Amino acid sequence: MKQLILAEKPSVARDLSQILGAKEKHQGYYEGSNVVVTWALGHLLGLKMPEDLKPEWQKWQMETLPMLPNKIGIKPLPKTGRQLKVISNLAKRKDIKEAVIATDAGREGELVARFILQYIHFNKPVKRLWISSQTVKAVKEGFKKLKPAQAYDNLYKSALARATADWLVGLNVTRALTVKYQDNLAAGRVQTPTLALVNQREQEIAKFIPQKYYSVSLKMGSKTAKLVQKNPYQFKEKNQAQALVDKISKSAGIVDKISRKQTKKPAPLPYDLTELQRQANEKYGYSAKKTLSLVQSLYEIHKVVSYPRTDSKYLSDDLLPSMKERLQAISSLVEEAKIYAKAGGKIVQKQAINNAKVTDHHALIPTEQRPQYSKMSADEHRIYAMIAKRFAGLFAQPFTEEKVKYDLDFAGQHFTLNQAKVLEAGWNSQAKNDTELLELKEGQKVKGTFVIAEKLTTPPTPLTEGSLLALMEKYGLGTPATRAETIEKLVSSELMERQGKNLHVTKKGQQLLHLVNPALVTPELTAKWEKELEGIAQGKVDEQKFIFEIKNDTKKLVKEIKDSKESYKDYALTQKKCPECGSLLREKKVRDGKLLVCSSDTCSYRRRAEAKVTNHRCPQCHKKMLLISGPNGDYFRCKFDGTTEKPGAKKGKKKMTKHEERKLMQKINRDDEPQESALALALKAAMDK
Repeated sequence: MKQLILAEKPSVARDLSQILGAKEKHQGYYEGSNVVVTWALGHLLGLKMPEDLKPEWQKWQMETLPMLPNKIGIKPLPKTGRQLKVISNLAKRKDIKEAVIATDAGREGELVARFILQYIHFNKPVKRLWISSQTVKAVKEGFKKLKPAQAYDNLYKSALARATADWLVGLNVTRALTVKYQDNLAAGRVQTPTLALVNQREQEIAKFIPQKYYSVSLKMGSKTAKLVQKNPYQFKEKNQAQALVDKISKSAGIVDKISRKQTKKPAPLPYDLTELQRQANEKYGYSAKKTLSLVQSLYEIHKVVSYPRTDSKYLSDDLLPSMKERLQAISSLVEEAKIYAKAGGKIVQKQAINNAKVTDHHALIPTEQRPQYSKMSADEHRIYAMIAKRFAGLFAQPFTEEKVKYDLDFAGQHFTLNQAKVLEAGWNSQAKNDTELLELKEGQKVKGTFVIAEKLTTPPTPLTEGSLLALMEKYGLGTPATRAETIEKLVSSELMERQGKNLHVTKKGQQLLHLVNPALVTPELTAKWEKELEGIAQGKVDEQKFIFEIKNDTKKLVKEIKDSKESYKDYALTQKKCPECGSLLREKKVRDGKLLVCSSDTCSYRRRAEAKVTNHRCPQCHKKMLLISGPNGDYFRCKFDGTTEKPGAKKGKKKMTKHEERKLMQKINRDDEPQESALALALKAAMDK
């Protein structure tokens, strides 16, 4: 008898099959003497769409809203039927005694597997593999500690409740807005308040009026002492600051008081996903999605880091015996790791060990597997180095310094001079001592040069992805696994755009925030829902009660939109007319440029808004050609010699290059979550209108 092991992706299934001895490769699965290893492709099934439930819900119209089905049900996603049939046939085999869920050990991974087992009516025992790294050692130990799937029922209930809530709120509110204002206006319980956070910061910047003020400081050699003020902006005019300087510069100052304080700062805790994304954005400009993709690759392909989609910065004490091996694995990258390993791998930062603060997964740390740097991309190497160095800091001594504060009295006006002396760098190897420290004594007379500087108050800084992630975490918007996808959805739906490192709300996004319900704009309601979803996962909140509340909220949200008197202007609408029906054309951004799409629901006309530089080469000069949309369709034109050519000319079959093969595999194995949710499908339908 054999176990049917269900992995989330082909790449993971391949690795599991090698570890478990399933060497026979078949179409859609691997087989060994005791196991059959198969895989999903991310989500194979999703919640049914409105048109699958009631015929009258097929048409987008206000009269049928809100849509509140008693049961939604699931259905196969497009292009996944073949693999779903493979799994179904394997499950029916008489030699299959039980199934093992080996999808990602998290909320969405649980949903992927449960939907499949539910759809194929699997009626044999089911167990759960729960691991935090993909190394051979971790997988083998995980299979020795399989638990009944029922132990994770609450996690599944939480995942299903999340998907249902997004269906109810997202589809109803999006339909109501789209129908009322005749444009694809996507709203959701997480993405709308996230957009509002960016807009709020932009409003603060727009309202900011810089104010001129003057500061007074005391220059003592290379050191600067600051004037003690209740209001740092008190000198609005230069003569006010000058009057003070004239008064206090007539005599020497006195060192009135000296305060010394020795501080020990322990190493920072290991990364959770959100902090890693924030720092990678600040340090390298990576988007949250890119960082997640890189660390997922380090986890799945290279197997050198633990489970990435974690919200914990703590480690459980059962990991302690593995610390020496983990240090040895990073020793070629972090020199100090060799020393820590020889000392037995004893953690100095004791606060990092806290079983109570480890949720589904511990913090993001290196595994015991030594990395093969030659197989890593430069970006993967950067992320791995960040994780490894943060981990190594746990074994270093605290950063210790002595802080000295001098209080200088000049005719009753006090200046503060702060200095710090590094006593032990510890984990902070970048810390360096100032070579020009002043040594002063109480009662000592001091002199210096008073400096008056003209300054302007500074506006709040625009939000970057890093600072937005911090706010999303603060307000409980989404989870570490979903925040990157939320940001990408806002950008792809043209509600938000990137301007360098900064994020900017588009005119369409600004209007949406005025049109959408106030309850969805503020993060409080969404944070409340997210907290309740976590409560469901812990068995503390009833999922049926949660869905009942979501349905009531949905009714209110739809009613508010129906009753709204707000107006909407489609800024994407151009003055160009459709050559087929005469309606105005709407400009639409796509990955490789802009399109002009007919605004009529009944017309499918579209063309490129601008010429696109392609990789198609001119047959004459061999330079890249432009793809241009004309009255008779698309055509290539060389801007250098004027050569034109129709696309689609057959040039024979071309063998796939290694680069193209690698890109295809990355696409197959990508781990965007969710890959095809019900809400995502609805938004696509809305955007095609």
